[in-house]
Amino acid sequence: MYTFDREKYEKRMEWFTNARFGMFIHWGLYAIPARGEWVRSTEEMTKEEYMKYFEEFDPVDCDPAVWAKAAKEAGMQYVVMTAKHHDGFCLFDSQYTDFKSTNTRCGRDFVAEFVEAVRAEGLKVGLYFSLLDWYHEDYPHYGDRIHPMRNNPSETNEGRDFDRYLTYMHNQIREICTNYGKLDLLWFDFSYDDMRGEKWKATELMQMVRELQPDVIIDNRLEVSGEGYGSLAAGNPTPYHGDFVTPEQMIPPQGIKDVNGRDMYWEACVTMNGNWGYHAADHYFKPASMLIKKLVECVSKGGNMILNIGPDARGNIPEKSAEVLREIGVWMLRNSRSIYGCTKADMEKPEFGRITRNGKHLFFHLYENSIGPVPIMGVRKEDVKGIRYLATGAEVPVSTSWVHSDYPDILFADLGPDPELPDPVDTVLEVILR
Repeated sequence: MYTFDREKYEKRMEWFTNARFGMFIHWGLYAIPARGEWVRSTEEMTKEEYMKYFEEFDPVDCDPAVWAKAAKEAGMQYVVMTAKHHDGFCLFDSQYTDFKSTNTRCGRDFVAEFVEAVRAEGLKVGLYFSLLDWYHEDYPHYGDRIHPMRNNPSETNEGRDFDRYLTYMHNQIREICTNYGKLDLLWFDFSYDDMRGEKWKATELMQMVRELQPDVIIDNRLEVSGEGYGSLAAGNPTPYHGDFVTPEQMIPPQGIKDVNGRDMYWEACVTMNGNWGYHAADHYFKPASMLIKKLVECVSKGGNMILNIGPDARGNIPEKSAEVLREIGVWMLRNSRSIYGCTKADMEKPEFGRITRNGKHLFFHLYENSIGPVPIMGVRKEDVKGIRYLATGAEVPVSTSWVHSDYPDILFADLGPDPELPDPVDTVLEVILR
């Protein structure tokens, strides 16, 4: 009988809470058609049609060290790459399939290169592994909700042996947990319909992973998809419960708590444009200013944000993605102390922005200026040791202006006569408590 150990759980989650900001990398054969990572499913391609991309795959510009450096310079603390996505193509040298990068023209084990590069930058290493597999003959085809051959009656499921597929899947997960050193994070994706929990032999799987990688943290998608919180949130954790909840393409309105009101660990997974894999025609990129504020929002609600890049067929980070990462990095260089190790302040959200907290350090994120001195709500004057601009360390005086004399119980910060904030995206005031 599985018994949840809260102390061990909290210990292995410490680095995740401190990191707060990570990079996702979705990359594989689907970068060649450049219509997103679900292209084989959405266009209902046959295996033969999709295999032309396997024959062509030769990402001559790919250098995982460049990816890792970009993550580091953007202020990210961990990086997660797709070791295998839903199409079944492996970016690692699996002995259980021929459908892998080492069998393509380039002959490279990209997972090996990736983990080495990320560790060299001092970042935490994560691997994504899809529970689905549209290449494997024993995975359900006809009638499955998302398989490329779901509407093709000739792709009958007669003779397919799902247990044989599970043996294959477990063996591959054993490989990535054995052959690439210490992993900090495993990101399984995803459960749907009746394909969840013990359908994946999840207890057996988790036991194996915990034996091979005892400190690794794991998402909740052995039980759920981007929807749902999982059994830990329900107060009755299964042996395969997720360590953190994974809201996708949204930020929870109030953060996430379990049924007993305890704060949950969670990570909002977010794309820069509308797709995870490279999509040449998708130019709807979120501006860096928006993503900075969304990162702050996640932290202010007690969560993490993992931001995706989808390298192109040659292995390059798209220029727009690189530009956004650089802009985020400039802000993080001066303001990361309001992100790393921070969490929600348990204070009312101010009109001008948000608040993050690390112990006796409150970080007021100003997205807009006020008329007159800035009200620092929820903090008593006598409890404040000092106020500083986080980016420069410059002192911000407590205002003594007559204009707020009608509000003697409210602390006001004097930002001076300039109506424009020093940082038009997010000016951070550090309020240091006694």
